[in-house]
Amino acid sequence: RRIVLGLAGPPGAGKSTLARHLVRAVERRLGAGAAAYVPLDGFHLSNTQLDRLGRRDRKGAPDTFDAWGYAALLGRLVAEPGHDVFVPDYDRTLHEPVAARHVVTPAARLIVTEGNYLAADAPGWRAAREHIDVLWYVDAPDPVREARLLDRQLAGGRDSAQARDWVTRSDRANGEWVKPSRVRCDRVLVTPELPPPLPPPA
Repeated sequence: RRIVLGLAGPPGAGKSTLARHLVRAVERRLGAGAAAYVPLDGFHLSNTQLDRLGRRDRKGAPDTFDAWGYAALLGRLVAEPGHDVFVPDYDRTLHEPVAARHVVTPAARLIVTEGNYLAADAPGWRAAREHIDVLWYVDAPDPVREARLLDRQLAGGRDSAQARDWVTRSDRANGEWVKPSRVRCDRVLVTPELPPPLPPPA
């Protein structure tokens, strides 16, 4: 049976970096494809949908994700281990979700999924939680997180003023929304500064 490990926590805490390190560590031990990375960020609503809803200025808030779609994907990964399942991600250059960026093959025994709202007590998110065997809360001090988030926005094409505005207005609010959910997690981790993960074994 596949095991699903979830990493929840505020933006900039290091969830995606830790997830990739865990996947690579399992692959180095058990072989390529033995673990798979599944990011919640692939379930961002498109800019077209955010414009329709009037929520583009709060992209990243809980209601700007397709939580039910994410829950359905996790359900497929648990129930359908016999064939490839393609997984979306978010492109920080396009600022849009991108279909089928990752693939989970039948070789995968561990799924590492990460995102801000995996421990949220709300419709859609609770459905996703039912498919997660173990849920960790990943944290980092607020100044460290916000410095990482500022770098992320600058790398995505915003100028300094735009990046700072986004972090203080949107990312900070999302982080505060997430913090109470740590009590619903099985373990709390404070992440160090991790280097980029190594590529998978050949």
